[in-house]
Amino acid sequence: MEKTVSRKRNKMRGEKRGRRVDLDALDQIRELIAPLPLRRDLLIEYLHLIQDKYGHISAAHITALASEMKLATTEVYEVATFYHHFDVIKENQSPPESLTVRVCDSISCEMNDAETLIRELQNFYKKDVRIQRVPCVGRCAEAPIAVVGKNPISHATLETVCETVDKGEIEASVSEYITYDKYVNSGGYELLKRSFDSSDSAEKIISIMKDSGLRGLGGAGFPAGQKWEIVKSYAGPRILAVNIDEGEPGTFKDRYFLEKDPHRFIEGALIAAQVVGIDEIYIYLRDEYQGCYTILLHELDELKKDPPLQLPHIELRRGAGAYICGEESAMIESIEGKRGMPRLRPPFVAEVGVFGRPTLEHNLETLFWVRDIIEKGADWFTSHGRNERKGLRSFSVSGRVKKPGVYVTDAGITIKELIDEHCGGMLDGHSFYGYFPGGASGGILPASMGDIPLDFDTLNEYGCFIGSAAIIVFSDKDKATGLARNAMEFFAHESCGKCTPCRVGTSKAAMLMKKSSWDQQLMQELSQTMSDASICGLGQAAANPMTCVMKYFSEELI
Repeated sequence: MEKTVSRKRNKMRGEKRGRRVDLDALDQIRELIAPLPLRRDLLIEYLHLIQDKYGHISAAHITALASEMKLATTEVYEVATFYHHFDVIKENQSPPESLTVRVCDSISCEMNDAETLIRELQNFYKKDVRIQRVPCVGRCAEAPIAVVGKNPISHATLETVCETVDKGEIEASVSEYITYDKYVNSGGYELLKRSFDSSDSAEKIISIMKDSGLRGLGGAGFPAGQKWEIVKSYAGPRILAVNIDEGEPGTFKDRYFLEKDPHRFIEGALIAAQVVGIDEIYIYLRDEYQGCYTILLHELDELKKDPPLQLPHIELRRGAGAYICGEESAMIESIEGKRGMPRLRPPFVAEVGVFGRPTLEHNLETLFWVRDIIEKGADWFTSHGRNERKGLRSFSVSGRVKKPGVYVTDAGITIKELIDEHCGGMLDGHSFYGYFPGGASGGILPASMGDIPLDFDTLNEYGCFIGSAAIIVFSDKDKATGLARNAMEFFAHESCGKCTPCRVGTSKAAMLMKKSSWDQQLMQELSQTMSDASICGLGQAAANPMTCVMKYFSEELI
C-alpha cells in the first residue's frame, strides 16, 4: 500500500520518467546538427549525421536527439530502427566494427556467386571488419558487388576487397560527368528560360507532354502530362518530390543517368515546377548511391550560386536503406522524417502529399526525358518504338549476357532483340532459359516467351509487368525456383510490416519455397490474398515470381 502511495506522490510532484539525458551526448548532438535548422522533418538527416560521425547511433544519442527535438524517445527510436543503414546500439551492446563490408546477395549477384564471396570474407575477417549481406545496391551489371565502407567494388573477389580494405579506400569515387558549366555552355537551361517568355507556355508544354505519351518510368506508368495537369488543378502551395530510391533488384538506370548528366533531370524538374506552379522540390536519393550524393550536393550548389532564373526551394534528402521508400507515399513519409510506411489512399498524393500539400511525384528518368521531348516535340518521341509500341525506354540489363548495362532503345523491343542487338548475346556456354522483365517483382517468363514486346501493359496478360524495365536474364545453368526464392526472401526482408498480408505473406511464402516439394494450392491461395489485400505494390506484386514458376517452369517442380 505504501509503495502505491509513493508512486502517486512522485507522479504528482512532476517527476519525469524515462531515460535521463546525457549532457555530453547532448552537446555532441547540438554540435552535429547546428548547420541545419531544427525541424521535425529533418530527423532522418540528423540520424545520418550521427551514423556518419560515430559509425553507429547510441542510446544516449537517441535520448539526447529526442530531447533537443522535443520528441518522445520512442518516436526517434522507432524511426532509427526502421531503416537498415542505422546501427542503433542499446546500452549494454557493443558498437559494430569500425569498418563494414556489405555484399549484395540479390538475384544478379547470387547468379555471380555472391554466396561464395560472403563465406570467403567471413572466414578471412574474424574481427575488426564486419561482413554484412545486404539486398540489391543498384549495381547489378557489375555483379557480384561488395561495398567497402561506402566504396562499391565491381566484380568483387576476396583479393580485390582485401586490397581495398588494406588501402583504406572507403569512400565512393565520382565518375566524370557533365558539370554545371559544361551543361550551360552546351545550351543547358536555355529551354527553361525560353519556356516562360509567353503566358500560354505552361498549357502548351502540358499538351506536348500529353501528346508524347511519356509515362512514369519508376514502375507505375501513370501518364506524365496528365499528372502535371492534375496537380496543377489543386490549390497551392505545391511540391515536387523526385524519387531516386530505385531499390528494385535489377534496376540501376537512374544511377547511370545521374553519373553522366545530372543537370538534364534537374532542368526537367525545374520545367515541371514552373509549369505546375511548384514552390519546393525534394530530391530523395537512395543511400547506396554515395557517389551520386556527392555529385548532387556539388551541382545543386553550383546551380544555386548562378541560377538561370529564380529557383524554387530545393532540398536533397538521403534514404536510409528501405526498399519500401520507392513507393511514392512511403517516400513522402520518409521525407517528412518518419518511418517509410505507405499511406492508405484516397486521398492520393497528387492532392495530399508532402506536408499535406498537392505533390507531383516523379522518377528521375521521367524528368530526364522532359527537355528532349519539349525541344524536339512529341512527334520525335513517338517516332521511336517497334512492335506497334511508341517511345523510348531505358533498360537495365543484368545476368547471363556478355554486355550487361543500361540501354536506351525503342519501347516494344523484345528480350531476344535486346540480348542480340545490345547485350552481345548470352555468355559463352550459356543458353537463354528465362528472364525477369520487370525486376524482382515483375514476374518471370521462359525463353519460349521471349518475343513479347517489352512495354507498359504488354505483359499483364501473362501475370507480369515491365515496371522500371529491369531485365534480369538467366540461363540453363540457373533454376527459376531458386531465383524466385531469392526474390521472395528480398520482399520478406523489405516488407515494412504495416499490413498483415504482406508482412506474414512474404515470410510464409519464402518458407514454403524452401521446401523440396511446393504446396502449390496453398501457395496460390497465399498469392491471391497478398495480391488482393496488401496496402501497396510490394505485397501486391511480391508473389509474381512464385506464381510464374508454377505457371511457366512447372518442370522444375516435379
